[in-house]
Amino acid sequence: MPVTTAQQQAALDERDPTYSLTSENIPEGDDGEARPVSERKSDPVPPEGVDLNRPSVARVYDYYLGGTANWAVDRDFGDRVLAKFPLLRNIALANRQLLNRVVRHLTKRGVRQFLDIGAGVPTAGNTHQVADEAQREAGATPDVRVVYVDNDPVAVAHANMLLNQEGDASRQTVVAGDLRNPDELWRQAIDTQLLDPNEPVALLLIAVLHVHQPDRYGNDIGPESVARFRDLLPRGSYLAISHVTDEGVPEASSKNLAELKRMYDESSSSNVILRTREQISTLLDDFEVIDPGWVWTPDWHPEETGPTARPVSFDSSNEAVVWAGVGQKP
Repeated sequence: MPVTTAQQQAALDERDPTYSLTSENIPEGDDGEARPVSERKSDPVPPEGVDLNRPSVARVYDYYLGGTANWAVDRDFGDRVLAKFPLLRNIALANRQLLNRVVRHLTKRGVRQFLDIGAGVPTAGNTHQVADEAQREAGATPDVRVVYVDNDPVAVAHANMLLNQEGDASRQTVVAGDLRNPDELWRQAIDTQLLDPNEPVALLLIAVLHVHQPDRYGNDIGPESVARFRDLLPRGSYLAISHVTDEGVPEASSKNLAELKRMYDESSSSNVILRTREQISTLLDDFEVIDPGWVWTPDWHPEETGPTARPVSFDSSNEAVVWAGVGQKP
């Protein structure tokens, strides 16, 4: 398994210990008044390759979830977004809750291999933790294998740190890879020797494809990459997708999404793509969509929510603005 470099480890170890992984991001100041986390006093030197000139999609998402792997540039941007779209934090949490439900459900279906692409910065309830939890509940010895993939250096560094500290090198690892090069990424995943290409694999693309995946000409090739992965996956494999949409959502949410897209496109490291529900559904192509079909994130097997998943609720499911579905390769 890859290991965190000394520079990355030092940067991670120096993080402000008062900023908890499970904090609500509203610490108190010396006067007892609530303070946004963006007012944290200082940040460590970032790992090699981290661009702090613009907010990173992965690090801002980590901030929404209450994680620690973000810098002032990310928190400041996140605070501006949340000021305009306060519900976005619950939307992010609902998406994380979806991951919990999908992993538990597929583990119960017998899946023993997960490829988590765009896994982001590790926070509570990672794929391998959820799978192990589900197996222990069933009285089984955990044997699920997970390969995490991300192209963000902070995400990869933190994943390495987590797995080095509490993981099982025989069942979990992380690789630095790019969704836009599916054949190379698939080779990297197989080369870890954790995935058997002849057995079903659950490919997770959770909150990934609404982030622009540009080719050399700036054209989004996310759907093309997904199509290639559908070809590469062995029969019986699963593909799980969640994607933001502005179709079928409350009017206020639609307006907020338009403003969110403008802010990300102008200021962050990546643009946002808002697809229709039909466009999202076609990403599974001829895969057999399993129950309950394509639904808003809160409606995907709510009974599968694990005991460690953070609770979140909406007045109506479409406030979650994320369309989700899981298909199996025939």
